[in-house]
Amino acid sequence: MYATYIFPRLMDWVLRGERFQAQRQRLLAAAHGNVVEIGFGTGLNLPHYPRTVTDLYAVDPAPLLPQRVAQRVAQALFPVRLQHVSAEELPYEPATFDCAVSTFTLCTIPDPLRSLREVRRVLKPDGRFLFLEHGRSDDPTTARWQDLLNPLQRRVACGCNLNRQIDQLVVEAGFHLEQLDREILSGVPRVGGELYRGTAIP
Repeated sequence: MYATYIFPRLMDWVLRGERFQAQRQRLLAAAHGNVVEIGFGTGLNLPHYPRTVTDLYAVDPAPLLPQRVAQRVAQALFPVRLQHVSAEELPYEPATFDCAVSTFTLCTIPDPLRSLREVRRVLKPDGRFLFLEHGRSDDPTTARWQDLLNPLQRRVACGCNLNRQIDQLVVEAGFHLEQLDREILSGVPRVGGELYRGTAIP
């Protein structure tokens, strides 16, 4: 009940806030061509994709708020193909996509390293991986609080982790970081507001 009805509505309400939308807009301006998005959630990225996107293949293991998602998909300027499958096993051929996108997703995927290796597999050699995630702080005190609070966070936020070091995961999966910006999202407690926004290439 909580994971199916309550938490998705809470997550959608929080993540469609103005601060988060501005971050999505900034990241997705570089998206183009044939795109795969892992962790599609409730489709909050859709209004921020530019007209340079031709097709979107969206992946999420759970059908979250299906009526709301259907409305957002219907308003998209390009075809959206949503599949309820795991990001750890993407159902696509190698070197299929021009871009891959992950926003506020790697915190929750059970095996983020495996999913990132799958993303690298399905990207074209000149493709780009665009990511916007929260994760481990560079500040030792904040990082200790993240470690302390993480077990509780995982329970109340349906598997979301506060303390994953996103840049390290991306590099370990075989990507080269082309750009990485770190900032603290204003108005959000620092334990959950440490942002990683970047672009990586296979």
